[in-house]
Amino acid sequence: MKTPAGDHRRQWLRAALSWMLWPGLYGLGLLGAGMAFASHAPLLWFNLVYLSVALAIAVFERWMPHEPRWLSDDGETPCNLAHTLLTKGSAQLAAALAASFPIAVVAVAQPSRRVSLGIWPTHWPLLAQVVLALVVAELGLYVAHRSAHEWKPLWRFHALHHSVRRLWVLNTGRFHVIDSAFKAVLGQLPLYLLGAPLAVFAWVGAVTAITGLLTHCNIALRTGWLDRVFSTPALHRWHHSKVLEEGNRNYGENIVLWDQLFGTYFRPRRRPPANIGIDGHIASGFLAQLLQPLTAAGVRQIMGMPPVHRHNRPSSAPQPGDSNGST
Repeated sequence: MKTPAGDHRRQWLRAALSWMLWPGLYGLGLLGAGMAFASHAPLLWFNLVYLSVALAIAVFERWMPHEPRWLSDDGETPCNLAHTLLTKGSAQLAAALAASFPIAVVAVAQPSRRVSLGIWPTHWPLLAQVVLALVVAELGLYVAHRSAHEWKPLWRFHALHHSVRRLWVLNTGRFHVIDSAFKAVLGQLPLYLLGAPLAVFAWVGAVTAITGLLTHCNIALRTGWLDRVFSTPALHRWHHSKVLEEGNRNYGENIVLWDQLFGTYFRPRRRPPANIGIDGHIASGFLAQLLQPLTAAGVRQIMGMPPVHRHNRPSSAPQPGDSNGST
């Protein structure tokens, strides 16, 4: 039986955790990444770190949810898992877990690259290099993300991520493969051209992976001034709003510097909407979701447009190519 004193302690603990969890999990995740990179099997150990952070988030989502209704099953868990494992982890060395994609790409591609401007400040401390790399990569990610919202040919792929009706840790990897590839190219290509070393790529991938887990979590968190620097759940929940004036904001993947500079930063005082998603329709099933944006009928569904009905015409009807249907 619960007692008033017990309830008070639980409330105090949850209040304290609401302030501590985001920086705590973020810091522990990056600490674990550093230990993984120093090991003899960095990909394996980083995957274990990533999985551990994801499991910790899943536990806290059940105990102190930001939005209790988002705990209900939406039927999309198998698809979310498939997109996470097969889309985000498509590189051979990281096919098992989503977060390894950026690191695996670096491990394979970086040693063989030849084209570089060679102007990267390799003499800087590694921490300073990583901060610089995040700023540079974020500009590319910002452009890719904003373009995916404002340009329909890209939105048809990005809509898959925004089709979710609830936010939780497993939504992190729900992206169409073309959407992920476009963001990866714009985010990583500038670093390749500038000559950033392997360690910098690895750390940018680690930061992006851990931040992504926290950004989509359904935990009651208070992030305060961190919202002015990092992409936090408080900001990203607005990004999933159905209202375009709210949803077409907060494009930052890890930091919100470019949102601040380009006027897309959005952090009102009121509570973010719980009713999220898109007006269009996303197909059911993993393969169907991958193929849907590649067909005209699928694009119309994604955009929320009515289907085109083709009626059988009599043999005497005008044929294609006739001008205005007349001879």
